[in-house]
This record gives sequence, structure tokens and C-alpha cells, in this order.
Amino acid sequence: MRTTVGIVGAGPAGLLLARLLHNAGIDSVVLESRDRAYVEQRQRAGILEQGTIDVLREAGVGARMDREGLPHDGIELRFARRRHRVDFPALTGGRQVMVYAQTEVCKDLIAAQLAAGGPLLFEAEALAVEGADSDTPRVRFRHEGREDVLACDYVVGCDGFWGVARKAIPAELSRTYERTYPFAWLGILADVAPSHDELVYARGERGFALLSMRSPTVTRAYLQVPEGTSADDWSDKEIWDELDRRLEVDDPGWRLARGPITQKSVTPMRSYVHEPMRHGRLFLAGDAAHIVPPTGAKGLNLAVGDVVTFARAVVAQREKGDPSLLDAYSETCLRRVWQAERFSYAMTTMLHRAPDATAFDDKIQLARLDRVTTAKSAEADLAEGYTGFPL
Repeated sequence: MRTTVGIVGAGPAGLLLARLLHNAGIDSVVLESRDRAYVEQRQRAGILEQGTIDVLREAGVGARMDREGLPHDGIELRFARRRHRVDFPALTGGRQVMVYAQTEVCKDLIAAQLAAGGPLLFEAEALAVEGADSDTPRVRFRHEGREDVLACDYVVGCDGFWGVARKAIPAELSRTYERTYPFAWLGILADVAPSHDELVYARGERGFALLSMRSPTVTRAYLQVPEGTSADDWSDKEIWDELDRRLEVDDPGWRLARGPITQKSVTPMRSYVHEPMRHGRLFLAGDAAHIVPPTGAKGLNLAVGDVVTFARAVVAQREKGDPSLLDAYSETCLRRVWQAERFSYAMTTMLHRAPDATAFDDKIQLARLDRVTTAKSAEADLAEGYTGFPL
């Protein structure tokens, strides 16, 4: 097989890249190791930044998002039994976010790709990226019981942290930066209408809690739990009781609505960056190059920024013979990545209580929250980070 751009991985990054390239008249092939049902059902991110919203619309895959997604103009911070709303449009010149699950983004992109795009091969396991530093990189893969080779002009690795793409960058050229947090998130989906019309981020003495949603009838919520916790360690009643305690505020008119929990899972908390994000004609995107703790809702949105950057660069090379954007790919992406890492780290350390936290640590967290809720400059910095850094 031969194509211009070989894309390893059919998550939102790989699928969106294929769509952007198709719209620009550039051919691609997407290889995905899992089957279609798995890709369309795996639960991941649910918050789209303004830039991501705009890109999906411009790519022609935003119609269902606009019909079914939930636009949000802010979030609520809770601490010391207080509540404070951060008004995004007022602080950012009109930007907002959208609650629209990654599963739905993938469904929309898969439908578009199969209807009018290049080949999208499910259950096609990439085995290796070869010749990355040559003019003829290729992806060796297994599909329908036999091995094959996809020859390309460029390979984009959108295959996640455990994929093969990053392994093709020589170890002596790689630099990694990492932080592992001593806590995790216990996440639930529940068949009950959300208890608040915007996301609630709560910092308490017992730890962090997040009240979110997937739809007008489905609640998504998270609890900070010790690292290594199993979802089976918590009964449904224990989860609701703990959410009640951590979300408590001095407002007799607010209460947490409970309902049947349909899914429970535990997400570890981690920050990770691989530099560089390019080696020869191999380009890394999304979790293949960087991971952020979910507190700042940045993972999917960072991946979108990566593939938009690559698509613009390869179009400039084809139409103008200008390789400068491709040459600057890693540097361009990493500037945005590190800003997102900074924001996610700041949100995580401001809202989560570490197992060894001292009284001094607690006071510093409360002072940071007080600053955000009383100083417009600090509040605007949070709003700008949350709604997204420029693409």
C-alpha cells in the first residue's frame, strides 16, 4: 500500500487529521488496532475547548455536536463551603467550552471518513515504524491475518502512550519529562440529571471532587482517591455519600441528585512530555507525545492542536514548497503543550489534597483559590487556560 500520510491510530487525533487532509486534497490511510465498536465506545474526555469546537465545525463534522452538545459559559469553584462562578465569555472575549464526549467526536469522524475519506482500517495492528529518517518512511502492520507495509511520505503517530510510533525515535535523541501524582480519580457515569448546569470543581479537607455531565440525563462525577485504588473498593452508596460531603456548600437550596451508577473506573494522574515530537518524517501527536492530568480538560484538545499544526504544515509544503512549518512542528506544538501542562499542574495542585499535606499546604491552596476568586487577573488566567490556548 502507498499513501502520502500514514496515520497510526484512530482516536480523535488520527481521525481528525484524516478529515483535515481529505478536505485539503491530500490522501491518507488510517491504521487502528482495535475494532470500530471499541473506538466508538471507549470513555475519555468530554470537554471541548473553543478552538476544538471551531476546528470541528470548519472540518464539516460539527453538526451533531451543535445539536446535541452542551455549551458551557463557565465553571463553579467550591472550597471552604463557598461557591464561586468563573464566567468564561466575560473574561476571555466571548470564548466558551462544549460538553460533548470523545466517543461522540469519534463517531462523527468515523462516519465522515467512511463516507468520503481515505482508507480507515480497523483491527490493523501497527508493528513498527521504519525508515523514519529517510524520504520513504513506512509502517509495518498486521491486518486480516497477514503482514503488510504502508509506504508513506510522512507518518503521524496518533497511537497513544503505549503505541509503536514513539519507539521509532532513537533513545539518544529522546528527552522525557514526567510527574506521577500520589492520587487518582474514581469516575462514575450515572443515569440521573446533573445536579448543576455547569461543572463544579470542589476542594475539601477530604479531597477533590468534580461534578460533571455527559448529557441532560447522565451525570459524570469524579472523586480523588488514593493511588492504586480499585473501583470495586467503593459501593455506589459510598460514592454518593462522599460526593455529598465534598460538594457541600452553605446553600440550603442545592442538593446532589442521586441515581443508578452504570459505570465505574479509576484514572491515574500523570504528567508526561516527550521531546522532540518529530524525527525525520515521523511526527507524534496526542498521547504519543504528551499526557496531562485530567483536571484541566486538556488531553483531547492538545491532540487537536497537534494535528491542526501538522495539517497546516503539510499543506504549506505541498502548495508553496515551504518546509518551514514542518521543520518547526515540534517546537510549535511543544510551546502549546507546556502551557497546557502548566495549567493542568496548577489546577491539580490547587484542588487536590496530597496524602502528606501539612497545615501550611492547606493554607496555600486556600490562598490560591481565594486569589482566583477575588482578583480578576488570576480569574482571567484560569478562564483563558480552560477555554484553550490558541491553535
